[in-house]
Amino acid sequence: MKDLTLIGVASGWGARDRRCEDGPDRLLATMPLSCLASEGHAPPSYEILRAAPPSTERDVTAAVVEINQRLASAVRRCVSADYFPIVIGGDHSCAVGTWSGVYGAVAERGTLGLLWVDAHMDSHVPQTSPSGALHGMPLACLLGHGLNELTHLAGPAAKLNPAHVCLLGVRSFEAGEAALLAALGVRVILMDEVAWRGFATVWREAVARVSGASAGYGITLDLDALDPRDAPGVGTPSPEGIGADELVRALAATRYDQNCLALEIAEYNPHLDHDQMTLRLLRRILCAVSAGADE
Repeated sequence: MKDLTLIGVASGWGARDRRCEDGPDRLLATMPLSCLASEGHAPPSYEILRAAPPSTERDVTAAVVEINQRLASAVRRCVSADYFPIVIGGDHSCAVGTWSGVYGAVAERGTLGLLWVDAHMDSHVPQTSPSGALHGMPLACLLGHGLNELTHLAGPAAKLNPAHVCLLGVRSFEAGEAALLAALGVRVILMDEVAWRGFATVWREAVARVSGASAGYGITLDLDALDPRDAPGVGTPSPEGIGADELVRALAATRYDQNCLALEIAEYNPHLDHDQMTLRLLRRILCAVSAGADE
């Protein structure tokens, strides 16, 4: 296994409820990094990137672009040095920086795959977004569609090959973003399909699709993909999601996959949590990924 490094993204400027910016600090305050040290490996480092508050409402996009640029640089350095970065958001617009950084580190080796685990598609462009919130647009940006400042962040417009992108757990979306993904040929596994085929089966299919990318793949997890009964501390919960136990087991297994380059976990909002349920789940995930077993 590679050595881990954790990067927090204390920014909620891409979301409607920006209090998810407090997620990385809450995690660091309650979880000793020594518990993430697997045998033969030192405890991971943990740095937190902080977004500069925009001076006006019109500068929100600039604030999101700026922190994503810094995130992309940090992630690129980690992957280039053969570390396994785990990015802790913040809102899910951080995915633009995370996967632009991974892409920059491995682009010479070929294409990058991405497993997007989320209740939502996050594939709006400004013309289709009902809210205009940037955390609803990062996957479209990584596929080369949307705001120029984000699609061209730290490299060319398209960081991902649609043939090696898969969404899993989707159950809340709008027609415009669904049409874009369909036109690009991106595989979308809705929760209805998860329910009738079984999580383990669709997870294997999803990993097989994204791991077909020649340079490797990553996993991004929006915590609202999970059932709100397991993870209530998210800004946009959606009922009847993925069960916590089966997802933790699946993520633990990918830690030993040398083709898996990075993990991202976004949208933890400690202000909406109940009895620290979501925080404890986040800690379980990190323990599983670091040691390959549940805590």
